Amino acid sequence: MHFPPVQNVWFLTGPTASGKSAVGIAVAKHIDAEIISMDSMAVYRGMNIGTAKPTAEDQSAVVHHLIDLVEPSQEFSISQYLRTAHQAIDQIRQRNRKILFVGGTPLYLKALLSGFDDGPEADWSLRRQLEAEANERGNEALYGELAKIDPEAAERIHPHDRRRIIRALEYYQKTGQPISSGQKHFSEQANPDSVQVLSLDWPRNILHTRINERVKQMFRSGWVEEVRGLLEKEDHLGRTAAQAVGYREILALLRGEIEMEAAIEKTQAGTRQLARRQLIWLRSLAECQKIPLALPLNIPQVTQRILQISAFGEVSQENSSPLDADERIDGLDKA
Repeated sequence: MHFPPVQNVWFLTGPTASGKSAVGIAVAKHIDAEIISMDSMAVYRGMNIGTAKPTAEDQSAVVHHLIDLVEPSQEFSISQYLRTAHQAIDQIRQRNRKILFVGGTPLYLKALLSGFDDGPEADWSLRRQLEAEANERGNEALYGELAKIDPEAAERIHPHDRRRIIRALEYYQKTGQPISSGQKHFSEQANPDSVQVLSLDWPRNILHTRINERVKQMFRSGWVEEVRGLLEKEDHLGRTAAQAVGYREILALLRGEIEMEAAIEKTQAGTRQLARRQLIWLRSLAECQKIPLALPLNIPQVTQRILQISAFGEVSQENSSPLDADERIDGLDKA
């Protein structure tokens, strides 16, 4: 199925722990928008603490979409995400409300901005078979197979990018056609006048501090108990959920492979690496406009800045009053 670029929507993105959820809710209230989550982990029910999912209070303040769609034992592809996102866009427009995407999954953002052809449905059995082959023979062996059947795709895919190598081999085995000729991702472009992409941007040292503190807070808030409860309910987590940062470390903790301190440190390191990958992606998107941030994070002030520089329109005088001291937020906002 072909998913065209979206039009007449707005995006608020940024790395993990940058404050997207809190700022997004404030912006959505100002512009009378509904929020569509752009987070690949928020689709899983019960994975609340580790994904910094919007709370029930958040979701009562502003309508949210694409949250709690599937069980953690299930897989959820980008095609499923795009199909559901386009449905949500249609529903929101029927209510004559604005649309604000909020989240930090760059692949979703790229697909929404530049279009996506999903090709055949994901064959998880075949993917597991190819995964096992990669574990046994190494990524290089699978990459060699890809180079023989689809040299063009092999030129674009790094030899160590196992996920994309497996998808390309899956595509060929399911269709008999090379993925380079049959699947055209990101080949279009949204009208630049109809979309606004705003990215929250922290100095690196502050972002790392926010990440480290938030991870510790998540563990204090019962993250380990959350994962234990999911295992009791689901028996197992699906491949995607089990590999999410923090969840894989807690699974190792529950199996007795590492201690609590190591689980926390590994999760902090993994989250910093995730933020780095997100930032690399965002720097590659010409549409992104950075919103520089500094401590203390002041949500109303950031919201006003976004409204002033974006296509959301001018800030009314009512919303331009001086900020009260108790409106400053120094804590670690969600997302």
